[in-house]
Amino acid sequence: MNNPASPAEALRAEGFAFVPAPEMRAALEAEGPLGDWDAFVASWNDLGLDTYMADGGRYRKRRHAVFAVGEAGIERQPRQPHYQSRDYNALNGGIERWFDPVLPEIAEGATMRAVLGFCHRLFGGLKPSPRWKVEVHQFRIEARRGEAGQPTPEGMHRDGVDYVLVLLVRRTNIQSGETSIHALDGRTLGSFTLTHPCDAALVDDGRVMHGVTAVEPQDPAQPGARDVLVVTFKAEG
Repeated sequence: MNNPASPAEALRAEGFAFVPAPEMRAALEAEGPLGDWDAFVASWNDLGLDTYMADGGRYRKRRHAVFAVGEAGIERQPRQPHYQSRDYNALNGGIERWFDPVLPEIAEGATMRAVLGFCHRLFGGLKPSPRWKVEVHQFRIEARRGEAGQPTPEGMHRDGVDYVLVLLVRRTNIQSGETSIHALDGRTLGSFTLTHPCDAALVDDGRVMHGVTAVEPQDPAQPGARDVLVVTFKAEG
């Protein structure tokens, strides 16, 4: 794929960007030291089962948090459900979904604040807004022998927000998991695989759709997992 030089340029020109790990890590560290990175990564070992999967799957674990980001800074909001209409999520949408909250030490930690600061700087530069509703999702997609994990079981989709960041945290004994970006008319615009910790996908949700292929264990005798942080920004006011 052939994104322009910077994430902002790519988002303006193409509606998406793949940011390789070294560039993404440097961008996050420009917001502040990632002093709790190891604890941040380890927190994916303590996620709750997603019990709302309409396909009956038990391969997805997650935690969720909501923030308000704007002129007053970054403020965590009271626990609330995640909601998507069926227009955006035909599989699991149309209901309020309550998930275990992101742990306070992770939500308030240096890495999460760097991620949110980076997103606010980037997305706010593209679409200025005094206040953003930000949802944060910790996802683990598990794969076992004979049971592939589906990172996007709803298929090619939009999230109903303005911008999306998908940050790879860790891959353990998995293969595939290719991200595809499609225009709203269905044309394929690009594809890539998040392989290294801090590889990232950035999406202009109003302009493109995205989806990820199933993951399977490289060694079928051992379980596999794909850990990602998904952050969505939606302008308010």
